[in-house]
Amino acid sequence: MALVLHATSNNKNGYKALIAAEYSGVKVELVKDFQMGVSNKTPEFLKINPIGKVPVLETPEGPVFESNAIARYVARLKPGTPLFGSSLIEHALVDQWIDFAALEIDANILRWFIPRIGFAVYLPPAEEAAISSLKRALTALNTHLASNTYLVGHSVTLADIIMISNLTLGFNRLLTKSFTSEFPHVERYFWTLVNQPNFHKILGEVKQAESVPPVQSAKKPSQPKEPAKKEAKKEVTKEAAKPKVEEAVEEAEAPKPKAKNPLDLLPPSKMILDEWKKLYSNTKTNFREVAVKGFWDMYDPDGYSLWFCDYKYNDENTVSFVTLNKVGGFLQRMDLARKYAFGKMLVIGSDPPFKVKGLWLFRGQEIPQFIIDECYDMELYDWRKVDITDEDQKERVNQMIEDHEPFEGEALLDAKCFK
Repeated sequence: MALVLHATSNNKNGYKALIAAEYSGVKVELVKDFQMGVSNKTPEFLKINPIGKVPVLETPEGPVFESNAIARYVARLKPGTPLFGSSLIEHALVDQWIDFAALEIDANILRWFIPRIGFAVYLPPAEEAAISSLKRALTALNTHLASNTYLVGHSVTLADIIMISNLTLGFNRLLTKSFTSEFPHVERYFWTLVNQPNFHKILGEVKQAESVPPVQSAKKPSQPKEPAKKEAKKEVTKEAAKPKVEEAVEEAEAPKPKAKNPLDLLPPSKMILDEWKKLYSNTKTNFREVAVKGFWDMYDPDGYSLWFCDYKYNDENTVSFVTLNKVGGFLQRMDLARKYAFGKMLVIGSDPPFKVKGLWLFRGQEIPQFIIDECYDMELYDWRKVDITDEDQKERVNQMIEDHEPFEGEALLDAKCFK
């Protein structure tokens, strides 16, 4: 009997066994016409996994479920496999990093991703906690990879296979370049391995997310229009269970037609936002004469608008690192607007409470509605459109672009740029 894996070809947990099979020279066949949410609810499937989770591997000795257990089984089919290391300590370290990949990386990616795609209630504090925990985990991983090509030893192990499989969802859907650039060794590790032949055969071309998906309202199970009896209604309610995480991920991963952003339908602008961002990034000296002057030469008041923002609750900004994290979180959540915006956020003051003020350049004449709808931080600020005919306001724009210090008579604690 051949090994048969019950999963779709884009199931991130199925990747683990399929990549392990490539390294072990084992043939694993995907079951034909598997449909997530349908095939795994049939009586036949529930006999091999009573709780309906995917993937499941059928073997000559019986079924195995739980993706890490399946990957371990497949890896061990090759006698003397190097996928577990070459010593007792390396075997333990492989298990260590497998647990780390599950508990610190995968769990926090899902805690961030699932509410955003509408399969759980979206709570901003919970998202901030998930992102913070993920950053802590990636920092630890980045430190380890600074002096190691692989997680354990000097070649690919099962720990790498499982780590990359878990990171793939993150890189595909959440972890933009601006996010992962904080972890250069993780970036090098990820892109090196996904382009290895045995990984590439299963994963195909991996593309990094350009933006964090916008928040969708929580999905509700559909109900029949007119239930005939109360008993029938009860039965329907009982069966309308909350979608499983695996189904949520696979539904989100399925290709969907991309809706046009209303800003893409605006008349063309003479200002090329990427050219301004490149000028800003590349100017190291004479900033006022080069970058600021270049900004006004490029600026198109018909195609773009400038906005000042002031944090409404500055009296709460009594701890410097908490204030900086607050601003950093705002910029992270603004990632969905990267194609249409440029921003500067200043944290002002040498002593608490610290003031937070910002300058934003947006495509169009108003703050884009999708940003207001999807970035909850927007309501925490007072927004005022810049009148560029007012020389005082124009000079204030200049000073915010160049991080002028002192700013409005006070020292700068920090200046952050969104570009």
